[in-house]
Amino acid sequence: MATLYVDNRIYEVTEGKNLLETCLSLGFDLPYFCWHPAMGSVGACRQCAIKIFKDESDTTGRLVMSCMEPVGKETRISVNHPDAEKFRKQIIEWLMTNHPHDCAVCDEGGSCHLQDMTVMTGHNYRRFEYPKRTYLNQYLGPLINHEMNRCIQCYRCVRFYKDYAGGKDLDVYAAHNHVYFGREKDGILESEFSGNLAEVCPTGVFTDKTLKQHYSRKWDFTFAPSVCQHCSLGCNIIAGERYGELRQITSRYNGDVNGYFICDRGRFGYEVANSPKRLLQPQLKNDNTSFGQEFIINDISELIATSNCIGIGSPRASNESNFALQQLVGKENFFAGLSKQEYQLNQTALKLLQSGVAEISSLKQIEQYDAIVTLGEDLTNTAPMAALAVRQAVRKEPVENAQQTINLASWHDAALREFVQHEHGALFIFHPHATKLDEIATKVTYATPEEIASEGFRIARNIESSADSDPIAAALLKAERPLIIVGTSLFNEDLLNAAGALAHSLQKKGKTPGIFIIQAECNSMGLAMMNTPSVEDAFYKFENNILIVLENDLYRKFPAQQVDELLNKCKQIITFDHIKTHTNEKAGIVVPVGIFSEADGTLINNEGRAQRFFQVFIPQNEWLKESWRWLYTLKALKESTAIDENLSLGTVQQDLIEALPQFKGIEQTAPDEDFRLNGQKIPRSPHRYSGRTAIQANINVSEPKPLEDNDSPMSFTMEGFRGIPPSSATPFFWSPGWNSVQSINKFQIEVGGPLHDGNPGVRLIKPAFTSEFKLSSNKTSLKANEWLAVPIYHIFGSEELSAEADSIQELTPAPYIALNQSSIDKLGIKENEVITIELNKETYQLPVKFRPEITDKIALIPYGLTAMGYIALPGIISIK
Repeated sequence: MATLYVDNRIYEVTEGKNLLETCLSLGFDLPYFCWHPAMGSVGACRQCAIKIFKDESDTTGRLVMSCMEPVGKETRISVNHPDAEKFRKQIIEWLMTNHPHDCAVCDEGGSCHLQDMTVMTGHNYRRFEYPKRTYLNQYLGPLINHEMNRCIQCYRCVRFYKDYAGGKDLDVYAAHNHVYFGREKDGILESEFSGNLAEVCPTGVFTDKTLKQHYSRKWDFTFAPSVCQHCSLGCNIIAGERYGELRQITSRYNGDVNGYFICDRGRFGYEVANSPKRLLQPQLKNDNTSFGQEFIINDISELIATSNCIGIGSPRASNESNFALQQLVGKENFFAGLSKQEYQLNQTALKLLQSGVAEISSLKQIEQYDAIVTLGEDLTNTAPMAALAVRQAVRKEPVENAQQTINLASWHDAALREFVQHEHGALFIFHPHATKLDEIATKVTYATPEEIASEGFRIARNIESSADSDPIAAALLKAERPLIIVGTSLFNEDLLNAAGALAHSLQKKGKTPGIFIIQAECNSMGLAMMNTPSVEDAFYKFENNILIVLENDLYRKFPAQQVDELLNKCKQIITFDHIKTHTNEKAGIVVPVGIFSEADGTLINNEGRAQRFFQVFIPQNEWLKESWRWLYTLKALKESTAIDENLSLGTVQQDLIEALPQFKGIEQTAPDEDFRLNGQKIPRSPHRYSGRTAIQANINVSEPKPLEDNDSPMSFTMEGFRGIPPSSATPFFWSPGWNSVQSINKFQIEVGGPLHDGNPGVRLIKPAFTSEFKLSSNKTSLKANEWLAVPIYHIFGSEELSAEADSIQELTPAPYIALNQSSIDKLGIKENEVITIELNKETYQLPVKFRPEITDKIALIPYGLTAMGYIALPGIISIK
């Protein structure tokens, strides 16, 4: 610890951190622009000036930039010294000379870091009377809007995009007072993390283009803490609503999961909530014209009371909804909404986490490992934020070496990057095709899934025998913290077993390896923990029974012909979903339900972390309730018991824990509905100071009676507790003087550290040691005219829900098949030529793309694209 004197007040602080970070952690309002807690310091903006003194006898001191000055053993500074305040005021006046002062029309108005810092420095009057420098803006694609005239040259955008996220197509051009941040020419930003520019930029240069279509000021939004629904990582998000419509997603800080950032699929996939494919009214396949709740629910209850019911759950439905369906149909009649193959993969993933052979790594912990092996997972497209974490991890070893060599702190970003250059830590990638992380890998191996699994077991044997001839085994043994990353995307169970064997071999050598497993959907792990059979185990029960499908499209799991045959055997099909699917089209009764922004529930991410998402608003549409609420109502009618009109999520969770003890702890993911702070609820809305910003000002400026929330300690108003609420129930970040997202520093114990009552989420998996990891004897043999079709994933298009977002549809690739040059020559075809392939007796016509890195045995086919429908992958194809 060190002693810090701030304006003659004594504080005990951590030695070595920079003074800006330390002052912010102590609660001082010190302005800054270029510094960011995740990206360190470069001293570009000169806005965080303070006075520093040699000792107590020094009365003159010197001006320093606090972001570039470390805390010494005994440091004396002044934040409020007149010289420092005058300097900061002059700096921001210079920064503002060319700023257009267009707050009234700027998308950042009211949540702008530049506004906050201008007020903080006391710069109130504009003295610059000359023509301002102006720029032309660029088209950057459907996600990000560009307004270069607002730039204050803080360099944050290019530092995040290039240095932190590894982007190549955005840079800084020109010099002096004419620098330009953008692309070489107009075009769609290529990075999967471009949306973070809207939060990283302290002004309105880069803003959310999807928000512009239905723009609202921050103080007019209703917010709620939520969890991303578009992959298995469980990144924390804040959902914003206005006029009964979901309008924005921003990142929600969680120091154990996503930190400060989210990927573009998570940020912009929300548009599915407003998609034309949303289910808003029930659908019946008969002539009845009455669509009232009572009619539909009574009709369903009569059916399920007189017939045997089969329930199909879903990996994209909440734990509570899956459990409610299980309770309605009975445990013996409830089946996971997965194929047998997917079910087995998820069970193996769960058992691997439970095995205890490796430390279960969180997403953010990936950054702390110094040697990483990825087995068959294209992280950038299946779990983008994991790819971002790996980029930070490979800097760990070279940065630590540089620190020892030139004696610089880790936050000294520019100097360390200059010294390290292109050095990277150990990263070994095994995959069928090239990935974006290949450029930072120590070694990349392209192979079939079977070959990758065999390589994993080979490396494990070499670790146990300490074979010096194997560079990968040697690097893992040398590392202090090795990590194995694996997943289910290639549908190969041997890959998971190979990861387990690798971890076990390292453990036997005295290492503490980490393991990180990617799964397909947002609640794949939650469904695996229920340990219920696959859909295929239910096929024999479809005959003349009622089938209830929960938030699932069976046509994405099985061939269309097979699903048609099975559904035609059912007496009746009932679906509960929030979006139109092929399964809905076959249903006799379709009940619309609330999507994540209209519902409460919990999800369990890939590491076994249970996290709560909250309803952002109560829809005026009476049908849009949580699936679990409808199912509990049906259960009461079936059993002829009273319907609980005040049923809360807490009640459902207690029932869940009682029936399935493995979910114990899920009730701790957020305070219960009776929680109060100073007798008050937590407001979902920021302050409003004018009647013109009434909730329904477009209809009437008189405020309606606020709706009640029986499921959480939050209110649907701006009235309530003003302060720091529990981290899991923080609907938005705001603090006096800090209206922008930079206000997160007020909610953290120390800047960049945990939130005040800990990071949200509760881990439910308790490891119990086992070491059974075997390589199967199944081998794929190919004939001369056959290829192994392997799935290739796309961040935009492969995931079901986000694929319905308008902006993401614009970025979704068209169907194709990819082959290497040898295969193209063998077939006598040219790139982009349409060819006919046969797979599982189905024929497809696809244009050919050239991928030079894949082997002669492999053909790549995009997975999950709506335009392609279901394709059984991996599989053996013949090309005609």
